[in-house]
Amino acid sequence: MADFSNPEVVQEEVDILIIGGGMASCGAAYEVVRWAEAAKAETGVDLKIKLVDKAAIDRSGAVAQGLSAINTYIGDTQDPADYARMVSNDLMGITRDDLTYDCGRHVDDSVHMFEEWGLPIWKTDENGERHDGAQGMTPLKDGGKCVRSGKWQIMINGESYKWIVAEAAKKALGLDRIQERVFIVHLINDKNDPNRIAGAAGFSVRENKVYIYKAKAILLAAGGCVNIFRPRSVGEGQGRVWYAVWNAGSTYAMAAEAGAELTMMENRFVPARFKDGYGPVGTWFLLFKAQATNAFGEAYMAKNKDMLNDYPPYGQAAVPASCLRNHLMLHEMQEGRGPIWMDTITALAKMRKKLTPREVKNLEAEAWEDFLDMSVGQCGIWVGENVDPGKKKSELMPTEPYLLGSHSGCCGMWVSGPTDVGAPTKEEYSGVPAHLPSGWSWGYRSMTTVKGLFTAGDGVGASGHKFSSGSHAEGRIAAKGMVKYCLDNKGFKPEFNETPEQIAEVIWKPVRNYLEFKDYTTAIDVNPNYITPKMLQFRLQKIMDEYVAGIATYYKTNNVMLDIAEEKLGFLKEDAQKMRAKDLHELLRAWENYHRILTAEAHMKHIQFREESRYPGFYYRMDKNFVDEKNWHCFVNSIYDKKTHTWTCFKRKHVDLVDKSKLFKAAAH
Repeated sequence: MADFSNPEVVQEEVDILIIGGGMASCGAAYEVVRWAEAAKAETGVDLKIKLVDKAAIDRSGAVAQGLSAINTYIGDTQDPADYARMVSNDLMGITRDDLTYDCGRHVDDSVHMFEEWGLPIWKTDENGERHDGAQGMTPLKDGGKCVRSGKWQIMINGESYKWIVAEAAKKALGLDRIQERVFIVHLINDKNDPNRIAGAAGFSVRENKVYIYKAKAILLAAGGCVNIFRPRSVGEGQGRVWYAVWNAGSTYAMAAEAGAELTMMENRFVPARFKDGYGPVGTWFLLFKAQATNAFGEAYMAKNKDMLNDYPPYGQAAVPASCLRNHLMLHEMQEGRGPIWMDTITALAKMRKKLTPREVKNLEAEAWEDFLDMSVGQCGIWVGENVDPGKKKSELMPTEPYLLGSHSGCCGMWVSGPTDVGAPTKEEYSGVPAHLPSGWSWGYRSMTTVKGLFTAGDGVGASGHKFSSGSHAEGRIAAKGMVKYCLDNKGFKPEFNETPEQIAEVIWKPVRNYLEFKDYTTAIDVNPNYITPKMLQFRLQKIMDEYVAGIATYYKTNNVMLDIAEEKLGFLKEDAQKMRAKDLHELLRAWENYHRILTAEAHMKHIQFREESRYPGFYYRMDKNFVDEKNWHCFVNSIYDKKTHTWTCFKRKHVDLVDKSKLFKAAAH
């Protein structure tokens, strides 16, 4: 590869930089133009905007392959407070009601946009009959009746979901303001204010170029984190995981190194999915009303319901938290009553009795399309094992853990909340309205504790259950905040605390490692002076799996195991400086691993600090195997010091802004 040792350094100055190409970034790209144009008309300030993604935004992010349902839609029979209650309950009572309420009151608007842009949304006609695609039927915003697969979910024909949303973002922003195939790996703080963002840097995954962007405001929305734990599918199935494999923890790691306060990084999601193919189960449970049983046909949720009494009040909710449903499943498996089956046969048989022949035909097609939209690998498993879901049950299995803030998880950054919602509090302090607790709002919605650094989607912590539509809505919310921030700070001139040459050398270090030592051995993959990204990732996954509550220990750990993990991760961070990159693809893999290691360390430190098992079924601190509402009904937050490479964890007080009592009253009957 020509000039691999000497990359071209490309520098650009903008006002607003959007990092990532997923749903949140597409929402921000669409919305930021509206507010920037309004600002120009009012003030004459012409904001320069750029979106940079390491892939191509048409198929970037967790919705890349498609979806069969939009999982967050409020509609006209519920309200944002109901949504905030649901999110709180599913995440064991510790969420930011201000953030979830705010997302809930904006999310439907995003869904209505999707339909306007061409996304087919299932509808019911005046006779109650369902129509997938729903061409010619009344749009949702005009009173059309969606087909719900659950209380919050609506069915769509979503194989082109991301393409449709990305097209709107590209049309709004303009192709000249989008840079694809550039992996941003490093945030740059301001020279004169260490707690202010000044820019970001990365490299092209197609050319020998380092890109450095100077910016006043940055939206960091690069997804969650996958592959820090050893996956269940290894060998020939390596890479077959549930969440998008390119989510490498870049959002969390870069924010941490920039000094942003993280929150709830101990939280993780362990979805129960179809075994080996990781196929989604939501449509089967919610739309097809399928039931999960143990090996002997027993409905374990009913059989083990008394176990939920150990976790008041969350176990008594009308819908127990996701982790508690896992808890009951794991009990069956550990007691020797596995495997766990999804009873697809009975579910489809019952549905056939209720529906018209046309609907039955569509339903059976949907049973397959559900996977073709989201998890083609699952169709491969079914075909290879001669599984017809109408005639043969399929196994369910909990996956390895994932870290995210947009699905059924709530790790991420501590961000500024809205200024117009909340309950009165005595914790008012200077400059912040009395409606929110102290430290929950500092003027710009979605801004982290680092000035000018915003986030959305997987990056916003202590909320969760945003999914695709909520992430898009959060991106739009953040865009408005970024424009306001830039206008309020129009005189600010960012100055880097590092030189472009220093930045380029940091980014290109794995290449330097390779070029310096590649001739030391005859086999380039075997060398005492460097380690390949693939082998380093294996080491990371082994540490996390065996000591930080992975599948190897049935999601169990204790303080001694966590201490061992801390030591081993320290060694791994040192060795990561010796990763090699023989080409641009390996350079991408090396930087993904840097980010994964830091994210993994944050996860471990938070579990270590929180002395309880807040999420039974997702992980167990066996030395603290209980939920301690008295001492730990709080947020666990942390700040990373990149100079000393150390973490400081601390508590933040939890406050309910929405009355949660009705959640549990609903279960009384």
